[in-house]
Amino acid sequence: MTKRKQYTTGEFAKKANVSIRTIHYYNDKKLITPSFVSEAGYRYYSDEDFAKLQKVLTLKHLGFSLEEIRMISLHEKNTDFLRQSFELQLDLVRKRIAHLQFVEQSIQQTAKEFNETGEVDWEAMTHLIQIVDMEKDLVEQYKNGENIKSRIYLHDKYSYNEQGWFPWLFSQIRTAGVRDVLELGCGDGAFWKMCAEQIPDDWHIVLSDVSRGMLEDAAHNLQGIPGDRSFLTADCQKIPCEDSSFDIVIANHVLFYPKNLPAALREIYRVLRPGGVLYCATYGSRHMKEIEGMTKEFDEEISLSRVKLYENFGLENGREWLQKYFSDIRCVEYPDYLNVTEAEPLLDYILSCHGNQRERLVQRYESFRQFLQKKLEREGAIRITKQAGLFIAKK
Repeated sequence: MTKRKQYTTGEFAKKANVSIRTIHYYNDKKLITPSFVSEAGYRYYSDEDFAKLQKVLTLKHLGFSLEEIRMISLHEKNTDFLRQSFELQLDLVRKRIAHLQFVEQSIQQTAKEFNETGEVDWEAMTHLIQIVDMEKDLVEQYKNGENIKSRIYLHDKYSYNEQGWFPWLFSQIRTAGVRDVLELGCGDGAFWKMCAEQIPDDWHIVLSDVSRGMLEDAAHNLQGIPGDRSFLTADCQKIPCEDSSFDIVIANHVLFYPKNLPAALREIYRVLRPGGVLYCATYGSRHMKEIEGMTKEFDEEISLSRVKLYENFGLENGREWLQKYFSDIRCVEYPDYLNVTEAEPLLDYILSCHGNQRERLVQRYESFRQFLQKKLEREGAIRITKQAGLFIAKK
């Protein structure tokens, strides 16, 4: 076996073609750490540290902040570090290449039209600006995608209700007489992938999301799954579809996000056909309350949500919002709870939330993990309340 070579900070910086100051900076940020520190305080780095540095530089080039890179790297499994690292980087780089190719084609088309007519199509120019600006969506898409995975994993692994959320949700949908379906906020298409065998052959499904990157993920995830579907970049507050276009609109945990909820509900009502149905899922004030309690027990300044989304549109007030536009409304709650027995999935879920927990925990990640582990060792398992459900509103 080849003996691992150790490099001084100067040798490490020179070999990596970065400054010593950069190495010290990344070291202070705990993005890379020396493999060995001598009694005299000299730092030495290994060949494996080059892989860690390469990942930091790649993610920084792709637009991630140093704090975001640190959070990505915090709980990597050492035994599988290189494989996971390369898979992540390849996925992100390929998405950036695909986006740049799209930008190239758009610029070429705009330039061609200008050369042929001598006139600038300012509407096309505005569209081009929007396309170029979409590159920053890459970072947001990654973060949102990872957050979704963390939440789905926790629920899938530890839920008492074995049916699962997506199959239950689909079981509530009336399929007879339905042809055209719109999903708002489709994310990575997980709902349709999990329920693929139940989807009627004659459905045309439009998957929409504000994130073009999420739509690309959805298209990729649904490859090989039969069905007539299309993808639409759209905000639910302004749906670019004709009046009375759909028999069904599905909004799975979406309607607490719009800044203008009345506008979103008016748009949904507009694109539904007479007799069409809105299926909108949300949660209530008791949902996952124990998780908030645990984080505050560790640090009372932590808030897992900057806004209580259920106050915008939740099980307690959803009917009040919907009855302004729909006449026939009923609510069905999903019977379930979590019985969590491992710290890591719980920690990943907490980090995926939309509050201030990342900045509060980034310096104390290991302490918080040990806090959760000790709680599990004392209690054996942590039972977590789930309060989610579905409003079914008929036009």
